[in-house]
Amino acid sequence: MPTKATPAVKYQRIVLKLSGEVLRGRGTEPIDAATLERMCEQVKEIHDLGVQVCVVIGGGNIFRGLQGAKRGVDRTTGDYMGMLATVINGLAIMDCLEKMGVKTRVQSAIPMNQIAEPFIMRRAMRHLEKKRVVIFVAGTGNPYFSTDTTAALRASELHADIIMKATKVDGIYDRDPKKFPDAARYDEITFVDALRQRLNVMDSTAFSLCLDNNVPILVFNLDDEHAILKAVKGEKIGTLVHN
Repeated sequence: MPTKATPAVKYQRIVLKLSGEVLRGRGTEPIDAATLERMCEQVKEIHDLGVQVCVVIGGGNIFRGLQGAKRGVDRTTGDYMGMLATVINGLAIMDCLEKMGVKTRVQSAIPMNQIAEPFIMRRAMRHLEKKRVVIFVAGTGNPYFSTDTTAALRASELHADIIMKATKVDGIYDRDPKKFPDAARYDEITFVDALRQRLNVMDSTAFSLCLDNNVPILVFNLDDEHAILKAVKGEKIGTLVHN
């Protein structure tokens, strides 16, 4: 069952889904130090309130399997390369958080014992209970599955209250706001309506997992320096997808 929220926050256990591109910032480096620090400060801010935080990080700032396929790399090989990119990002987040005094654990879906624990659900649960931030890397450990699917899977396994998907846009629109200036943003929408309108919330596998297991998704812009805090307090931010 979902954990009971403290009076200060609406959500007590969250899965924070970050794309690798978020770490790039506006520069050309795969990991921008200032951007990484700002993001980790937001995680520390909610961790200090007692929120149990899981982070699922992508690897698109370094390598993406689908991009490799376009260059002639075998899709399976490319996906494994992308999984390794998420490990690099996860270790960067771990290092930054621990320098801020936040205890963390990195759990990998691919065994690499020198640098990360293997993913074990009960161990991850125990880390959360001990107020450690758990960072999940290497996706699901399988090719052809995105880190969106990883977030949906881990949220379902750990009975998270919500998936918070931090992006570079401020929510879900009825059409592409970059192409259509009059595009309308939703404050909230049901899973069924999102499916009916073919809105790009998550990939279909991840979305189906969230729908089947009743895991709400909040899509919001990470540029606001207190965005995650506002989200866990239940303030109006981004777009909420729910049943």
